[in-house]
Order: sequence, then C-alpha cells, then structure tokens
Amino acid sequence: MNNNKRIIIVEDDKDFRESMVESLVLSGFDVTGVASALEFYRELATNKYLLAILDLGLPDQNGMVLAKYIRSNTDMRIIVLTAQSSLDSRITAYQAGADIYLLKPVDFSELAASIHSILGRLDYQSFVSQKGNDIEPDLNKETREWQLIRSDRDLYSPKHEIIKLSSKEFDLIEALASSSSKIVARQDLLNTLGYSNNKYGNRSLDVLIYRLRKKKATGKTRIPIKTFHGSGYGFSAPIAIV
Repeated sequence: MNNNKRIIIVEDDKDFRESMVESLVLSGFDVTGVASALEFYRELATNKYLLAILDLGLPDQNGMVLAKYIRSNTDMRIIVLTAQSSLDSRITAYQAGADIYLLKPVDFSELAASIHSILGRLDYQSFVSQKGNDIEPDLNKETREWQLIRSDRDLYSPKHEIIKLSSKEFDLIEALASSSSKIVARQDLLNTLGYSNNKYGNRSLDVLIYRLRKKKATGKTRIPIKTFHGSGYGFSAPIAIV
C-alpha cells in the first residue's frame, strides 16, 4: 500500500464512484470509495488519507460541511467534484477549504493531473525526513521574518505561531515570497494559481486573498498581505521559504 498516494472519494453515485476508483488506481493511487459522509467519518477513524475528493450533494450531509470538517481537523487536501457550476458554489467551496473545484462530468486524466499537482508538493516532506535537520528550520529560535515551510505547507510568524494553509493559499504566498519585486502583478498571480482572467478567475483570487487575511496565527497575528491598488499584491514583511 502506497501511503504517499492514499485518496478517499466521497460520492453517492455508485457507478461514477467505481469508475473513478478504477481509473485512479490505474494511475497509481491507493483509492478508497465511500457513498456517504457517515462512511467517510468511519473510514477516517481507522485510516489516514492525504486527499479527499468530495461530491457536494451527499445523502446525509452537505459536502461543504464535510469540507469544513476536513480543513479544521485534518491535514488532508480537498478536491470538490460536483455538478454545481454556480459562482456562489465555487466561492463557498473555496471558503470551506477546497484546494481545487472541478465540474462533472470530469475527464479522469484531468482529475489525475489535479491530484498529482497537489500531492507533488507533499512528496517533498519525505525528502525532508530523509535529510533530517540539515534543511529543517529552527523553530525554537525567534526571528524577525516569516517562514513558509515547504515540508508541511505551513506558514510561521516571526514568533513561530503556525498558520495552516490550503494548496492554493500556499501557492499564492509562495509567489509573493519568491518574487524579486515587492509587488506581484494580479495577472501573474492569476497565471500562477491557474485562474482565468475573467470575472470568475478574478473573483476566485479575491476570495483567496480575503480568506488569507482573515486567518490568524495562534497568537492572533494576521498575515501581512498588502494591496497595491492598480498593480497587484505583496508580502509586507520579511519572509523566507524553507
């Protein structure tokens, strides 16, 4: 069993669920399929997964509620896969913690590519474990800078207060932190995050920025993302990528 590629699918359509499971297994993933939120909770009590694929129209609980539970109580990544195409549904899903929002019917090769994109970053954690403390940040020593930790995809304040990040949140802060300029153009962020330069893509970026600004570290420190009106965004404090 490949613990680095363990996925759980929560989908009440039996034929569609089984087709997804079969396709993703052929793509090299270790996949479990369940038909309801209740079955998911039971499965999670005994097994650990890296990523969940969620339908929103589940028979016993709205998938948005399930996404919020996952984001608040686990380190799992989330792909929402649904027939609900409205902008409001997309925004609500991202606010609930979704990393990617895909519409049914989905091409299974696109689904597999989306999973590889998310889990590819998590694979770095095994590299860190093998290398040991040589590349681990010193989290016991207070610094004057923020630290973006690739190994666990977390953001640490200068006092090492931890802020958990979704995949999209990590990608956005990484883009701001790695830029040679203090301002990253809005179009560049849209491209980095895979958003189209239209109403929906720009709205998704706005929601992501809003969500990050609302997040607080354990000591109530907020993430210092600055808006440069007419230009883009920047990280208004020293930050290192570790």
